Amino acid sequence: MAWWPIGASLFASSEGSGLFIGLAGTGAAGGIAVAGFEWNATYVLLALAWVFVPVYVSSGIVTMPEYLGRRFGGERIRTYLSVLSLLLSVFTKISTDLYSGALFVQVCLGWNLYLSTVLMLVVTALYTIAGGLAAVIYTDTLQTVIMIVGAIILTITAFNKIGGYDNLERVYRTAVPSKIIPNSTCHLPREDAMHLFRDATTGDLPWPGMTLGLTILATWYWCTDQVIVQRSLSAKNLSHVKGASILASYLKMLPFIFIILPGMISRALYPDTVGCVDPEECVRVCGAEVGCSNIAFPKLVIELMPSGLRGLMIAVMMAALMSSLTSIFNSSSTLFTMDIWKKHRPRATEKELLLVGRIVTVILVVISVVWIPILQSANSGQLYVYIQSVTSYLAPPVTAVFTLAVFWKRTNEQGAFWGLMVGLVVGVCRMVLEFAFPPPRCGVLDSAPAVLRSVHYLHFAILLCGLTAIVVTTVSLLTPPPTHEQICNLTWWTLTEEGQREIPLQKVSSVSHRSSQGSDPVRRSKCGQGAGLCIATACQSEESPPPRVPSVRESVFWSRFCCVNALLLISINIFLYAYFA
Repeated sequence: MAWWPIGASLFASSEGSGLFIGLAGTGAAGGIAVAGFEWNATYVLLALAWVFVPVYVSSGIVTMPEYLGRRFGGERIRTYLSVLSLLLSVFTKISTDLYSGALFVQVCLGWNLYLSTVLMLVVTALYTIAGGLAAVIYTDTLQTVIMIVGAIILTITAFNKIGGYDNLERVYRTAVPSKIIPNSTCHLPREDAMHLFRDATTGDLPWPGMTLGLTILATWYWCTDQVIVQRSLSAKNLSHVKGASILASYLKMLPFIFIILPGMISRALYPDTVGCVDPEECVRVCGAEVGCSNIAFPKLVIELMPSGLRGLMIAVMMAALMSSLTSIFNSSSTLFTMDIWKKHRPRATEKELLLVGRIVTVILVVISVVWIPILQSANSGQLYVYIQSVTSYLAPPVTAVFTLAVFWKRTNEQGAFWGLMVGLVVGVCRMVLEFAFPPPRCGVLDSAPAVLRSVHYLHFAILLCGLTAIVVTTVSLLTPPPTHEQICNLTWWTLTEEGQREIPLQKVSSVSHRSSQGSDPVRRSKCGQGAGLCIATACQSEESPPPRVPSVRESVFWSRFCCVNALLLISINIFLYAYFA
């Protein structure tokens, strides 16, 4: 594929309608700092194209578990990643999509949140049965285009309503609800609302966390996630991969204008609903005691969009949420049946796998629905902050393992596995504490342990990633080093190796079985000299088709052209950071 549809697809994958609600809500609650989550992606997307994709291409892999299978061998890391993926599906995808859709229905029709959730589930079930994944694939692009066009129209209308950008700071600072909690300041907009970088200890999004901590989360999402990497591997060549990353980075600058600023305007225009702090008033408005900032975007759509466009925007956002849910249901059930169930029941029939997949989907949905009240009250009711905080507790160990696998040849399977296990235990402990002691509503004393409030979730991500890296390094040094076959063409430093050798492909299929000859499939690999290149030259195994990017060779002109564009992109990004810092 060419660079431009891949770049657009990378952007669309990260900007679901749930994110419209989440980003606008956090913008309404705290100002522009949340834009850092979008702008930070620039550097990680460039790392994906310039560092990670060349390694993935030279190793001849198609999926991320397959890469770890070749790099380390064994099945237990793959199983762990499958379980982690299911956990993240429940906590950050299914529950948040259900909640976002139900919130839209609630704001539009005034229905109860749980009645709206049931409606979402019923319609999604019908949508899945009637159209399946084909419907999702064909409608995703159109929905994204309509959502962006709608957001542009909404932004222009909203700025006209407040008298232009120059008035934004003034109207936001005066957005105080009529019902407040006596002897408290939580009804007041933040003093640093127009600042991107905030205090390292007292800020709601502290600058060390928004630089280093956020980079760790972004590396997990952009460089190790199957959905994202698969899109990049479908490019014609490495120059198209780089072009796609640059385009996606430019597009990631837009949500600041079309989602976050409208969220702030929504609070300025409707302080009694979007900015409510009185628990009784908030429950009446959105059903959550801790605040209603999540309704910022739906409220703006209902109040400001022209009638015809309003209906289209609501329909498209609901359809996008349902297609997102359908994709998650399909991928989660497939993941469980193929990577977990079939491993323990290798002779399971298609009928049994289908039944298990449906039961798993139902179980995931039930857990997600039960989780919604916790999600509502978590992180002061801010959906986007909730998603990022859960990711901070579970994703950093994966980032550490992938980074060390690519950059440190001595990393072995034992080190990677025990690093992931220690990281999981520490991360889950912090997550349990976080939900056991949610941030209190306005005017209520905080009973949480001091360590919970003093270590921000983005700072915790830095510590967790560091701890995992220490465990991986220590265990790897205390155990035998990986074999040459587990290193050649599988790390950044070994893209150029001498000679031509047989490289056994580690078994990464969910069913462990041997061929009739009793040996694993092999590929003959020639490691190019001086070009950092490894090209598979003989038969690939049927289980592991080659990636669509043919090699890491590039035209000198287009390579330099991409590098110049990348430098221009970084310059613009740094200017935006400096201007709003």
